[in-house]
Amino acid sequence: MDNTIQNTQIQQLIQSRVGPAPQPNQAGGPDFEAVLANRLKVSQHAKTRLASRDLQLDPSAWERVVSGVDKAAQKGAKETLVMVDDVALVVSVKNRTVITAVDKQKLKENVFTNIDSAVIA
Repeated sequence: MDNTIQNTQIQQLIQSRVGPAPQPNQAGGPDFEAVLANRLKVSQHAKTRLASRDLQLDPSAWERVVSGVDKAAQKGAKETLVMVDDVALVVSVKNRTVITAVDKQKLKENVFTNIDSAVIA
């Protein structure tokens, strides 16, 4: 499976947040994917939606998404809708994975189901 991140802004956020890929230490410390997996994953479906809808979030917006997911987790949420600027992201809090993304124009046409919380970030 190809784990390449297609959205350049996500890649920039990752690099600015965790820096260059950490080298495994002699004791078998975490590698880059392990560090990324602890923050926030973006599902293939969400990557496709972000690309097809030309949705690009800057690093500060992604930080707000992560912060929103953290807040939802503290409240015991399982699936949350995170609103950032003109973008809505449905996130599995338990898996820390962005499931899908919707832009402002499509928000009016959508009903979000299977969520138990919403965060305006």
